[in-house]
Amino acid sequence: MTVFLPILVCLCGGVGASCRYLLDVTIKTYWRRAFPLSTFTINLIAGFLAGLVAALALGGTLDEPWRLVLATGFLGGFSTFSTAINEMVTLFRKRRYPTATAYLVLSLGVPVVAAACGFLV
Repeated sequence: MTVFLPILVCLCGGVGASCRYLLDVTIKTYWRRAFPLSTFTINLIAGFLAGLVAALALGGTLDEPWRLVLATGFLGGFSTFSTAINEMVTLFRKRRYPTATAYLVLSLGVPVVAAACGFLV
């Protein structure tokens, strides 16, 4: 597996990015408000799954190569913190201060709580 690990990480990153795209488009089809719910939801799911992967790896259930494939590959492609930061800046520039502030606080806090929940499962 060592020889194929970088390739597998890259492939899973592509799968994660594709899943992010599909979920983003689906949520945006139904959500038309200023709050960027699609990015928030994606990062919430990614935080939970990252906690779950970390717990499995720490508990010895998940070997290191698979942790890299799942966490670095899939979740690295799926999660989108840079998009969240860009959306926050855009909201602030549009003077949507309450929405931007709520999004900032929630985007920094909720994925951490989700990761802790995933770790505890």
